[in-house]
Amino acid sequence: MKIVTSAALIGEAQNAPRKRKNLNLHPTLADPVQRLLNAFEPGSYVRPHRHADPGKWEFFAILQGRALVLAFDAAGVIQARHELTPAGAVPMIEIAAGTWHTLVALEPGTLLLEVKPGPYSPAGPQDFAPRAPPEGTPEAVALERWFQVARVGERAPR
Repeated sequence: MKIVTSAALIGEAQNAPRKRKNLNLHPTLADPVQRLLNAFEPGSYVRPHRHADPGKWEFFAILQGRALVLAFDAAGVIQARHELTPAGAVPMIEIAAGTWHTLVALEPGTLLLEVKPGPYSPAGPQDFAPRAPPEGTPEAVALERWFQVARVGERAPR
C-alpha cells in the first residue's frame, strides 16, 4: 500500500526552479501503466507537445487547485480550452494521442493525477510544437503568461 500526502510534493514544486514536481507512483519507467502526481505552480511552463504514438493518450484528474488544458492544431491555433477544478464542470480530461497540448497552473498548490500507457519514452524534438520556445527562455515566460488568458481561435503572439 502506498500512502501519499500532497503537502510535501506541493512544497517541493513551490521551491523548484521549474515550479513543478512529479511523483511517480508506478514502480519502474517500463511499467505498462504510468501513474504519477504532478504538482505545479503558476509560472511553470509546460512546452506545448504531443505524443505521436497512436497508443499514447494522457488522462488527468485534478485533485487540488485550478489548471488549464489547451489543445492546438498544427498551426498553433487554440482548438480547445478546458479549465480543470476538483468540483467544477471538468475535473478530469483525457487527451488523445497526437494532440498538441499544454497544461497551465492557474493557482498555487495545483495538483494533478496523471495516468498514461507505458513504458515511459522521453519526448524528442519532433514531439514539441515547432512554434513553442524552449523552456527557460524569456519567450517561454511570455508564452506561459499568454496561455493563462488565451482563447479558442487565437494563435500565440510571436
